[in-house]
Amino acid sequence: MREGLRFEVLGPVRAWLGETELPLGPPQQRAILGILLLRGGRAVTPDQLITAVWGPEAPPAATGMIRSYVSRLRRVLPAGVITSVGGGYALPPTGLDATDFSRHLAEARTATTATAATHLRTALGLWRGVPLAGVNGDYAESERVRLTEQRLAAIEDLAAADVELGRHVEAADALDEVIAAEPLRERPRELLMHALYRAGRQADALAVFTDVRRRLDEELGLEPGPELREMQRRILTSDPALVREQPAHSRHPAQLPPDLPDFTGRSELMPGLADALTPADASVPLIGLEGLAGVGKTALAVHIGHKVAARFPDGQLFADLGRTTDPLSALLRALGHTDLPASPAERATLWRSSTAGRRLLVVLDNARDTHQVRALLPGTGGPAVLITARQRLYSLPYGHWLRLTGLRPDESLALLEKLVGDRVRRDPDTARALVSRTAGLPQVITGIGTRIASRPEWTLPDAVARLGKPREGAVVLPPECAVIEEPFISALDELAPAQARAFRLLAIGDGPDITLPAAAAVLDLPTREAALLVESLVDVHLIASAGGDRYVYPEPVRHFARGRAYTDDGPEAYQEALTRLVRFYSAQRDGVPAGA
Repeated sequence: MREGLRFEVLGPVRAWLGETELPLGPPQQRAILGILLLRGGRAVTPDQLITAVWGPEAPPAATGMIRSYVSRLRRVLPAGVITSVGGGYALPPTGLDATDFSRHLAEARTATTATAATHLRTALGLWRGVPLAGVNGDYAESERVRLTEQRLAAIEDLAAADVELGRHVEAADALDEVIAAEPLRERPRELLMHALYRAGRQADALAVFTDVRRRLDEELGLEPGPELREMQRRILTSDPALVREQPAHSRHPAQLPPDLPDFTGRSELMPGLADALTPADASVPLIGLEGLAGVGKTALAVHIGHKVAARFPDGQLFADLGRTTDPLSALLRALGHTDLPASPAERATLWRSSTAGRRLLVVLDNARDTHQVRALLPGTGGPAVLITARQRLYSLPYGHWLRLTGLRPDESLALLEKLVGDRVRRDPDTARALVSRTAGLPQVITGIGTRIASRPEWTLPDAVARLGKPREGAVVLPPECAVIEEPFISALDELAPAQARAFRLLAIGDGPDITLPAAAAVLDLPTREAALLVESLVDVHLIASAGGDRYVYPEPVRHFARGRAYTDDGPEAYQEALTRLVRFYSAQRDGVPAGA
């Protein structure tokens, strides 16, 4: 019942409709709901409910009380959730955390060690406090005992898998929790001894045995069981099988670049991105960030990577696909593989095998095409992938893409203030006018802000008067211009010649936007061919659709494109394109149809 209604039975029994907690009434009424939930869609008779809620001490009017409680629950829950079946009551069988918990446990029993660890970790992630907290009765108590025992066994199974996978610290931390709750339970002690020994802590491992032996003797008058005694014997004799050589993929890389100290904005995106990157099953979450060069895709990817790093204890990998010639080999070496197969197909298979079932975050920066990314998709059951690209990559499996635009005006001001200081607060009107020229592009704001910060004697009006690209042919180019234009230059270099020409020439007009017929006139092309070129520039976010057949440049991009039109296409071509545009607008003003 996950479409709007969620019952959490592994924690306090609560029902949620949207974001509102529902009033579930007194303990007996909550107990009835819990019993119906745990029956997994099977009908429960009033007599069974009476026995489960009150046992042998049921009041004489228990049957009527059951009907009353069910009636009240029906008024609280959506219509039709509680149905009458064969003289009893039932709830739909789907959407129960307890059901998902049991399913993951069952799948873990037949899976490989790495995949089993993922199923167990997912199952344990469903827990919310004490099972059926606040619900009384023998039935609730027996279910509490059963579910708690399953949880403890799952923690032990996960610890055993983690020890095999080389995650000794994670295993020891989890086992400490179980031992604190159940100090006489022997299996977690045995596993903890193994984890500590593999971590090189032989004395600590033997101290665990000494402690549990003392406790068993003092409280029960018993000796440790055969499994614990055997683990002690193997540690004392340094059994080589206890410490086998760990596989290369037991490394935990941390390759994310440092987070930006002045990172600003995008706060509304953070929760959704973090949740979307968290694996919940055997799939591989894949999030793509697309947008104009300089809009902050890499900065956001690195920032969110650091925010969710704790969710990926097996490591965080980073590859700049625009600069790394063999990213697959680099990623494999980061996991500890040194003797790599010669065949690309074999390396891809090794990559998937090495990453399957591991909590790894893989950040692929500056991706250019689908083929490049497909070979780098990790194995299932643990990893997540975060991609940045200037253009959306189609046909990737299960990918969710987010288009980044410029920062909001308030975010732009906040970033400028971090760079410039209180000059922004002293002259907010000039500051707003300044950032309005940046289109909210962090790269542009940073270039301008850093330049102003280097001149503490400038007021903001001084900065507005001094900043700006000099005329063509100037002997010196201010440093902020190079910073601002660098991503635009790299984007221009990736365009085909016809695209690059269209990008440059369509910026020569002074209007706030350009229509498709006007673009066809500037480019001296039929409207259909011009439309293909213009839309290809929209795909890489160098221009944006303004609705209908109108298109607009971000202001810094237009200034860059116009300057390159003069230098790359030459003054003559520049003037000819401008003449065609003027003639088009004159004809439009005089009522002459386009193309006449």
